[in-house]
Amino acid sequence: MKVNWWKTTIGEEEIERVVKSIRNKNISQGPVTAEFESLISQYLEIDHVVAFSSGSTALLVALMALGVKSGDEVIMPNRTWIATAHAVHLLGAKVVLVDVEKSRPIIDASQIEKKITPSTKVILPVHLNGRSSNMKLINKIAKKYKISVIEDAAQAFSSKNSDGFLGTQSEIGCFSLSIAKTIGTGQGGFSVTKDKDLAKRMKAIRTHGVENVKDPQSWEMLGLNFRYTDILASIGIEQLKRLPQRRNRLCEIYSLYLKKLNGTEFKPIEVDLKAGEVPVYNEFLINNRSEWIKKLDKLGIETRPFYPNVNEASYLYDNDKEVFKNSLPYQENGIILPSGPDQDYSSVDESIEAIKYLSQK
Repeated sequence: MKVNWWKTTIGEEEIERVVKSIRNKNISQGPVTAEFESLISQYLEIDHVVAFSSGSTALLVALMALGVKSGDEVIMPNRTWIATAHAVHLLGAKVVLVDVEKSRPIIDASQIEKKITPSTKVILPVHLNGRSSNMKLINKIAKKYKISVIEDAAQAFSSKNSDGFLGTQSEIGCFSLSIAKTIGTGQGGFSVTKDKDLAKRMKAIRTHGVENVKDPQSWEMLGLNFRYTDILASIGIEQLKRLPQRRNRLCEIYSLYLKKLNGTEFKPIEVDLKAGEVPVYNEFLINNRSEWIKKLDKLGIETRPFYPNVNEASYLYDNDKEVFKNSLPYQENGIILPSGPDQDYSSVDESIEAIKYLSQK
């Protein structure tokens, strides 16, 4: 039987909750979405949660709510899923890239300040695979230059650092609920904020710029249909109930890989479990990655290579003279071994044994 790179399950509880919502005619965004938002608010201990159609949409709306426009600049790491940069580019703003740390693919906060110009509007750190960016330093820099901070916590729901949950340590934090996340509702995302006015703006932008869609008295601001649905929220509510178990399993699987692959060619990319970081994916560096992917696939082990660095997207970034030396090893050698909150331990062991077998050939 093939071991898939990702495994998550939708249980009977989710199915029953979806059926209940349909029978109650809770189809579009409504009371079930509001309940889901409230439960997330309680979990993350933050005042305002706004659900969206995707994590990408959450990023776009967060930027809109902070007034990012054409000509503005947004600083972000060179290692992130392309959605982070696309949200900036779609608003006509300029993507300004910073290299990542040498040992972890998160923004090198010590390099941010030299990229700031009078046009800088936002710093957008990405907590890639549950790893905490240096929020203390980032917020200190932002305060000094009077610019905003948005956390891309798409891959970091339930991850923590010493100051609490990632995504709650800036003006706005953005999360994803796509299927390959700690909890997933197929599609969807949400933003969190402590600022009542920002929450109000995001709720309005979510529905064509008017929060009261039933009786809009005037057209107040630019927006679009970025709404979530009660059907998806029904799945999310039930998955939230199992979040502690899912979180623990992700950490346990990562620990198994660390222990049993120690001494092999597969080098782990650090995730600080003791600090509260949660590895959604089991990420390693390996030379001759493409050959390893082929060989493992022949043994029924599915893996995923890391995606390209953002500076490879010429339509976003045209400075081919700038070198991001710390980003290169991740682009060239990064691999994700079978992961997921419902990945079988037997599948993890099978993957490990396959690697050990191939290492001896």
